Amino acid sequence: MVNRMSKGETMPAGDDAASLDRAAREFIAARGRLFGIAYRVLGSAAEAEDIVQEAWLRWQNTDRARIAEPAAFLTTVTTRLAINSAQSARVRRESYIGPWLPEPVDTGPDPQLGAERAEALELAVLFLLEKLNPVERSAYVLREAFDYPYQRIAEILQTSEANSRQLVSRARRHLAAEHREPVGAAARRRLMEVFLDAARRGDLAALEKVLAEDVVSYSDGGGTRGASRIPVAGRARVSRYLAAFAPRFWAGSDLRWVEANGGPAVLVSAQGNAVALLSAEVSEQGIDRILWIMAPDKLSSYMESVGS
Repeated sequence: MVNRMSKGETMPAGDDAASLDRAAREFIAARGRLFGIAYRVLGSAAEAEDIVQEAWLRWQNTDRARIAEPAAFLTTVTTRLAINSAQSARVRRESYIGPWLPEPVDTGPDPQLGAERAEALELAVLFLLEKLNPVERSAYVLREAFDYPYQRIAEILQTSEANSRQLVSRARRHLAAEHREPVGAAARRRLMEVFLDAARRGDLAALEKVLAEDVVSYSDGGGTRGASRIPVAGRARVSRYLAAFAPRFWAGSDLRWVEANGGPAVLVSAQGNAVALLSAEVSEQGIDRILWIMAPDKLSSYMESVGS
């Protein structure tokens, strides 16, 4: 619980139990939004939780009597911490084995991760946002997912309002260039069902019917599983790739439909262990991107559902 102090921590000078209690209530009221911002900027639930915890520690140790708007203060602190963390993460991810994909989150209990809108939440969008620099990414998240005015974004990012508009505009252009208009959730699931059936059977003809011509398949195994370490691109190559590994990958596996980042996904497990989470980006052209998240640490939030 955020209102418990860790061993070795001291209560800030002048604080009493009532003051810390009020601080905890104010923090808890903002916590969903703080996590939503940090997760979208970092693409990692574990790293976002660390950022939120750090924001809480800073909130405990600040002179809260001077803060007129606690939520605004906490948003600013969280965003800046997330930007710093993202800059460090970018260096780490350059040495990551194979493609790096965002960590999926089960959005069933909290469909919008504390946001008014579910923008910048889909795995495919988070994957594209990772290609932006952290400041551009943060500006886009604050505007598109949380509808902050440009002047407020400028204050958080310590820049001008004109520059905050440019940051969001550049992010939008980048996404528009690489991200087609998606179909609805129901249509997406229907096509994924057809794709899944074809992939399990290794049916080349059926696969080619549902894949977009420029489809790309990404596998994130983090070097710990037998995942492809390079993206596979193009309808013909992806179809052959899926058909080739079908016999050994799907044999003895259990499948379960789950919700990941607001959309349908498939959890693949074998012998009581999560093997992969399959998500797809789907447009009118067919399946544009296939995301295979296989790194065990990124599947931890879905482990409890395996075998239940």
